[in-house]
Amino acid sequence: MASFPETFPGALAGPTDSFRILHVSTGNVCRSPITERLTRHALAHRLGDLDTRGLIVESAGTWGHEGAAMETNAATVLSDFGADSTGFIGRELLDEHVIRADLVLTATRDHRAQVVSMGHSAGLRTFTLKEFTRLVRAIDPATLPDPLDDGVLERARALVRAAAALRGWLLAPSAEADEVHDPYGAPLPFFRSIGDEINQALDPVVTALTGVPAAELPA
Repeated sequence: MASFPETFPGALAGPTDSFRILHVSTGNVCRSPITERLTRHALAHRLGDLDTRGLIVESAGTWGHEGAAMETNAATVLSDFGADSTGFIGRELLDEHVIRADLVLTATRDHRAQVVSMGHSAGLRTFTLKEFTRLVRAIDPATLPDPLDDGVLERARALVRAAAALRGWLLAPSAEADEVHDPYGAPLPFFRSIGDEINQALDPVVTALTGVPAAELPA
């Protein structure tokens, strides 16, 4: 199995006591805001205060509506899951966002290609969300650092390295398997179906990052 450095160049550009997850879609008003806020919600539910854990979750768009509010239907989807849409402001994807990110999760393969084309050695730490989910499911949790002994950040970095090593061996079953379609302009039921899709893809990722399965959480 291929080996990788302890941290990727993006991680080296920022403080070593943090791990940044960057979600990317097109406009940064629908898919990536939903994914960002659902990730924050799930991580906080399992770990408590993210600020004390060093986990930073952000989003941006390849054609981002800079300064725009989240789409109303996207905010409704978040409220369905008990997640908070307060204070969200759209951003256009910049080089600095990619440089700082330890893990970039995109809505589609085209978004992933755009991130990688920006350079900054982003290839090994950029995946579509569904691609990363598929790879994470194939990783034995016992091979990852223990979040209690080694810390969540070390576990997160090891998870990204392991997923990158598996990418060439575990291919998507179809071209559509790694895509999250854009609900922009669609009615609320379609937004809700996309929200469910994103939430289901995030669950194994958050479990792998934290070492805390949702089934073990108190009711």
